[in-house]
Amino acid sequence: MKLYGNKKTALLFIAPALLFVLLFIYYPIVQNFFLSLYRWKAFGEERTWVGLQYYKRIAQDPVFLIALKNNFLYALISIVFQVGFGLVIAAILEETFFRRFQGFFRTVFFMPSVISITVVGLLFQLVYHPSIGLLNNFLKAVGLENLTRAWLGESGSAIFAIVATSQWQYIGYIMLLFLVAIQKIPRGLYESAEIDGAGALQRFFYITVPQVKETIIMTSIITVIGGFKVFDEVYVMTAGGPGRSTEVLATYLYRSGFRNDEMGMASAIASIIFVITFVLTLVQLYVNKRIAED
Repeated sequence: MKLYGNKKTALLFIAPALLFVLLFIYYPIVQNFFLSLYRWKAFGEERTWVGLQYYKRIAQDPVFLIALKNNFLYALISIVFQVGFGLVIAAILEETFFRRFQGFFRTVFFMPSVISITVVGLLFQLVYHPSIGLLNNFLKAVGLENLTRAWLGESGSAIFAIVATSQWQYIGYIMLLFLVAIQKIPRGLYESAEIDGAGALQRFFYITVPQVKETIIMTSIITVIGGFKVFDEVYVMTAGGPGRSTEVLATYLYRSGFRNDEMGMASAIASIIFVITFVLTLVQLYVNKRIAED
């Protein structure tokens, strides 16, 4: 016990992990910020001091506002569907009737999350195809032909089509996290509630939700961060089009750095993404802490 009570010994044990985090996480973040203050190219050694010029340019760029709006939209919809519906699906699968089929449904819902995003993007390009796509043909078959459109070719629908694809892919992963959390809840709580006459909805809101608060917080943070890191699905399905309408911060960064070779600009965008995700995570933790205290 004396070994674990020694502060110097404890510090010695955590020093390698701390050094790793400082070297490979915090140092690159700080370095990236300083690089955003220079004009430089990917394959050039020359650097020119520009100060906050790139940040001013980003603030005045209408494409940045479009990208920022799309990221917030992506994160908001993902919280509703992935966290909200993921919790509901997990609770349903834990009901007595569905528990015998849980293995099958768990596999069906989780399977999309292990498929490569490139494959998923190409698959849904076919689903959304205006003439041979499954979605438009289904709408025609059920008499809703007036709702058909070029889902990825129209600026009003493209971003929602991409977001819907992500919900299909990742809701099963979030559901599985909730399923594990729900299975840790003592069954006696549900049995007592049933004896007292509580229905399924009452058991869900008064037992399940309070008991999985920590998982709700964790999955919300994961989902929000994922909403601001999204890149692959957008790049594969539309590359930010049509007309930059589906641009997100990550594709905006990629276009600036690797298409236009403005690495300073790309570094500035990366710094903004970090600040936004960091602040939103702190806000979520604070709000959820206050809810837990109440």
